[in-house]
Amino acid sequence: MKFLDEYRDADLAKKLSQEIHRITTRPHVIMEICGGQTHAIVKFGIDQLLPKDIELVHGPGCPVCVTPMELIDKAMIIASQSHVIFCSFGDMLRVPGSHKDLLAVKAEGGDVRMVYSPLDALKIAQENPEKEIVFFAVGFETTAPANAMAVYQAKRQSIKNFSLLVSHVLVPPAMEAILSSPNNRVQGFLAAGHVCAVMGYEEYFPIAPKYKVPIVVTGFEPLDILQGIAMCVAQLEEGRAEVENQYTRVVQERGNTEAQRIVMEVFCVRARKWRGIGEIPQSGLGLQEEYKSFDAEQRFAIEELNVNESSLCVSGEILQGIKKPNECSAFGVQCTPEHPLGATMVSTEGACAAYYRYRK
Repeated sequence: MKFLDEYRDADLAKKLSQEIHRITTRPHVIMEICGGQTHAIVKFGIDQLLPKDIELVHGPGCPVCVTPMELIDKAMIIASQSHVIFCSFGDMLRVPGSHKDLLAVKAEGGDVRMVYSPLDALKIAQENPEKEIVFFAVGFETTAPANAMAVYQAKRQSIKNFSLLVSHVLVPPAMEAILSSPNNRVQGFLAAGHVCAVMGYEEYFPIAPKYKVPIVVTGFEPLDILQGIAMCVAQLEEGRAEVENQYTRVVQERGNTEAQRIVMEVFCVRARKWRGIGEIPQSGLGLQEEYKSFDAEQRFAIEELNVNESSLCVSGEILQGIKKPNECSAFGVQCTPEHPLGATMVSTEGACAAYYRYRK
């Protein structure tokens, strides 16, 4: 297929692999941020094409995986109410809360629906004025514009029965949290191309010199990732710590300014808790005061919850690049896609799901 096969060319992949071998003289640990990149790496065996001194570790770039269990429990409390239609992308439906998941709520009679866009949920709200429609707004900067637009349109059209359960998180603060941790092993980053397509990569300019790490904005196909790794290794070998853009066919330095405008119109930056990591200051989005009436947490007045993760699940360490999925004692035994202990096993972008599917 044109425009796809050209980024999966085996001969070019071999040449890039050889170049990485040629320039590598010492060990380096590189983290890919995005779960889509993780799946491509494992599916195509990209890490197996690298020198033994280059280790790829997997970051917190799966928004489903980092959504805190408390918020998933809140989603189930809301979805269980008889006057609610709860809408979500499909990958959130099987993520375990403290006792069950949203599919279990649906099986028990809750009106839980999978949608492909927050605007689908808005249409459901227009068609069901007697019901409360709640959309589970999960994601990084990539999905924030569409969610912001849904709220913006609801306000303009005076749609009163629509709200968001917001779990938006931001990539740069998470990178800084990893780099400032005493357990940090990361020496360079492959930044998430789709996030940068929206937000650009100016936010990375202070991070690279502050922590002395190269950051390479990278795409998702095998040749993208291999070229991103080659660019990152070259910087590490030369002692540079700069921001570079491998994904030039999609990403511009300033990103999509119109998308950024609607996000900042509707959302404001706030602290967020990340599943398996904890609270990171200024790492998430919440609704602006002007749009607070569309906040499902406030509308349903749910009390704060405190829940405990499975003691067997090490997804927090996996999301920080400290462990690999196959280093978890529960992997593939107590924890499988059919019976996941953590979100990294059930999400389509989760590292554990990638290892289970391609390397079990």
